[in-house]
Amino acid sequence: MARFVDRVTLHVTAGSGGHGCASIRREKFVPLGGPDGGNGGRGGDVVLVADPGVHTLLDFHHRPHAVAGNGRPGMGAFRNGANAEDVELAVPEGTVVMSPDGEVLGDLNVPGMRFVAVAGGRGGLGNAALAGPTRKAPGFALLGEPGDSRDLVLELRSMADVGLLGFPSAGKSSLVSALSAARPKIADYPFTTLTPHLGVVSAGDTTFTVADVPGLIPGASGGKGLGLDFLRHIERCSVLVHVVDCATFETDRDPVSDIRALEAELAAYTPALGTDLSERPRIVALNKMDVPDAADLAELVRPDVEAFGWPVVEISTAAHTGLRELTFLMAGAVEEARRTALVTVPPRVVLRPKAVDDAGFTVVADTSVDPVEGPAWLVRGEKPERWVRQTDFANDEAVGYLADRLAKLGVEEALAEAGASAGDMVTIGVHTFDWEPSTPAGVAALGGPVQSGNRGTDARLDNVGRAERSSAAERKAARSERRRHRDDTELGVASWADGGDSYGWDEE
Repeated sequence: MARFVDRVTLHVTAGSGGHGCASIRREKFVPLGGPDGGNGGRGGDVVLVADPGVHTLLDFHHRPHAVAGNGRPGMGAFRNGANAEDVELAVPEGTVVMSPDGEVLGDLNVPGMRFVAVAGGRGGLGNAALAGPTRKAPGFALLGEPGDSRDLVLELRSMADVGLLGFPSAGKSSLVSALSAARPKIADYPFTTLTPHLGVVSAGDTTFTVADVPGLIPGASGGKGLGLDFLRHIERCSVLVHVVDCATFETDRDPVSDIRALEAELAAYTPALGTDLSERPRIVALNKMDVPDAADLAELVRPDVEAFGWPVVEISTAAHTGLRELTFLMAGAVEEARRTALVTVPPRVVLRPKAVDDAGFTVVADTSVDPVEGPAWLVRGEKPERWVRQTDFANDEAVGYLADRLAKLGVEEALAEAGASAGDMVTIGVHTFDWEPSTPAGVAALGGPVQSGNRGTDARLDNVGRAERSSAAERKAARSERRRHRDDTELGVASWADGGDSYGWDEE
């Protein structure tokens, strides 16, 4: 049996970026080949796309997890890793994307509209991209960034022009069935309609959609009954029609009290999209005029209903009376709403460059650390946190490269100005370090002597266990000295006397 699902929780995870490659070109007869490690590929995004051919969120109810692929790692010979493909999820038109706390993140109300749910991680740079004048052959590469992961709440809000309001069994489903080709379930018990139904109606040159949604009862705005499911689907409706049951057997109900109860619930409901339901045009349809008692009641209460200031129509979905007048009233209200609606302007890309003096990070005291353990500091910012995620802390040279980048960004100066001392704990992202300033700016800020030296070591340049190598000038002088004490035979040169054709240089 088909099910209509209009609210789901989706768990999305983007792909991680591929690691960069640390490789040195080694080829015969090619001395000093240099670094040739390629960059890692980008991780895949998870993207929501509004598709007019999708009408329910049922697929995400059964498969609530979406995971994108990871980028491929870089390789030697300057080969970059492949980027992962994005995962596109088709959602119904009118889907609202929210956080678990209820914050609206996106509104997919236009066919083809895209929303990046989570972004894939960047690929790490290979050592070929990290090489420079001062670091000609890096022995490390950057790691790929992990992809984002979070939970999203998807809610479907029907894209209808006219929404039908009414108590259970007021005749809303019968009205939609009589006006359009829609065939919702119709029965003589309350809450027959459990899911919204859309019908397409034509009146003259105007074509519009009518939504039949679950019935409303007092307290619906607080979650009683199916009220929230009802109210969610009328947020986009430009015209609201009160379908009033004039043949109800409940003695405590009458058309005027029903309308007032519905309006009270609309006033108490806060739309998530920030719209104002009180400004929507209304039409009142007094239903079931084929019942004699209902016709008498409608004639009695009509002056009170007209006091609301809305058009009033007496209809019968069973006898199909009054439907033409109601249809043209709805068409006129829809046309007026379309004319007065704001013109939809395609979203523009707005560039907001950062100020020139914006360091891109902040330094604050870490209050989560016990003061007994000593002062602690938090460095927050997109750049330093990303750099820390991309660092391989098992490689000393990579750690030194990270320290150089942080110092160049001004982190050491900011820590010193904030009052940090050598040995304090500094947390960047998920890593905690013991701060030991070594740049001239950082040491000078603390009032200490400036010591020159490079941070980070490279095992390939480590001379421990090796013999000290002489300079080129010393090796050239030693070679000349050795050659000066050798004769032609030892040097491998043929003597003129051996040939018998020439004389020696010593002959007179």
